[in-house]
Amino acid sequence: MTASFAPGAYVFPGGGIEAADASPNTFAQTRRRPTQDDTRLVQAIAAIRESFEELGVLLARHVDGRHATTADVAALDRHGPFVAQCVARGLTLAADEVFILAHWITDRDLPRRFDVPFLVARVPEDQEPVADEKEQFEPVWVRPADALERHRAGQFFIIFPTIRTLERLQAFARVDEVLASCAGEQPWFVSCPRAGILAGKEQRFMEHEPPFGELALVCPEGQMVHHLDWQSDHPVPLLRNVQRLTCGNPGVMTGPGTNSYVVGDPDTGHIVIDPGPEDAEHQERLWRAAGGDIRLIVCTHSHPDHSPGARPLQALCERHGHKPPLLGLSSLPTARAASHFVPDRELADGERLVLEGPDHRHTLRVIHTPGHAANHLCLVLEEDGLLFSGDHVLNGSTTVIDPPDGHMSDYLASLDRLEAACATDHIEFILPAHGYVLGNVFGDAHDATDVIRRLRLHRLQREAKILAVMRALPEGTMQDWLAQAYDDVPSRMWPVAMRSLTAHVERLRELM
Repeated sequence: MTASFAPGAYVFPGGGIEAADASPNTFAQTRRRPTQDDTRLVQAIAAIRESFEELGVLLARHVDGRHATTADVAALDRHGPFVAQCVARGLTLAADEVFILAHWITDRDLPRRFDVPFLVARVPEDQEPVADEKEQFEPVWVRPADALERHRAGQFFIIFPTIRTLERLQAFARVDEVLASCAGEQPWFVSCPRAGILAGKEQRFMEHEPPFGELALVCPEGQMVHHLDWQSDHPVPLLRNVQRLTCGNPGVMTGPGTNSYVVGDPDTGHIVIDPGPEDAEHQERLWRAAGGDIRLIVCTHSHPDHSPGARPLQALCERHGHKPPLLGLSSLPTARAASHFVPDRELADGERLVLEGPDHRHTLRVIHTPGHAANHLCLVLEEDGLLFSGDHVLNGSTTVIDPPDGHMSDYLASLDRLEAACATDHIEFILPAHGYVLGNVFGDAHDATDVIRRLRLHRLQREAKILAVMRALPEGTMQDWLAQAYDDVPSRMWPVAMRSLTAHVERLRELM
């Protein structure tokens, strides 16, 4: 309980790398894999030494290949020179049996930080851990699922990296499976979590989890100040010149609600992106968030949760003395009746919408992105490297492609255009019409480019599964194909999935 980090927690044994771990003399007394570079070797040596010092578990072998035994462990002084004692006992360190599992970097908001590889090895069968009663106490063997259950019950205190590592480990039934998954010498993941406030409590998130990108954008230095609870009463500042207002229309198709964005500042005036469904209170909040100075209203597409609020918002502005033009693309005859939309002016692909004041300039570049809807467009905020993705890229779900207005090949081609824009504009974050901000620092895992690539891969993997089902059931109906191709999706979502299945089938037939 007096530990300086995570006192009282159940943890894996570990510690810092010492100079002797990386010495040529130690290397000479260590078995290594051909694919194990010096960095991994040093980490493995440190892990073997720390496990011995803290728990009396020794990963070493005799000349004849036998593992060190309990008698060997008992003959060594856990506080004496480690490698020299092993050599005197005829033991070689078995670093070739230690694999990288994960790589954790302590959260930015914590006062004491570490950069830690988590390693994994099979414990020799005839050894039992005995705590040193200085750094480790009460050693216990426990299955990952049981540890997590006991933690949830308040009986087993573990910290975030341990929790997430155990969650991954519980998917494996045997040690062999874990070790096989590490054979590539790369960690399962590298993570430096971020923290926010959700339901009044501190919550931490890894890079792949929905709130991470928003925390990276809003609190780049890791300050734990951002509230993640969804609400529709007031705007959420994302940058000094970008606010998000989420309409109170949560549902299966809208997630927590439709995100409207207000871009600009008091010097430049504001552009509103996606004013949402017709909701007088939401449009009033948008007007107030812009300080009554809305210069342009842009709709990314004409679906009923995005564009119907545009005319009421325009009328509200007009009542206060200014009528901002409504911009976007007209809906095509293929659109559903509820998605009819005609802007005051059509936006051209590549066109720039500029807000400029004495001290600031905000430029939104238009990218036509048909696929989810024939009249869909996205916007790049050039000065800040942000992508407003409408429904083309969502956080928490994949967008529905609903023919005939939706088209799968167009959708995939539009993803390619967005990926190219990420490279050109150094885009780090994506601001979707539903869900939290997506992204990470440019070039890191789960940045905007990575998000788009993963989304494309997901679509193509689904398409490959659909094609396999079609070939296995050539006489099957769409309903037959749906049941097998979307067997990993809850059946209550199948009516929605049927739309995307239809889009995939149409694309496959086009390609054949």
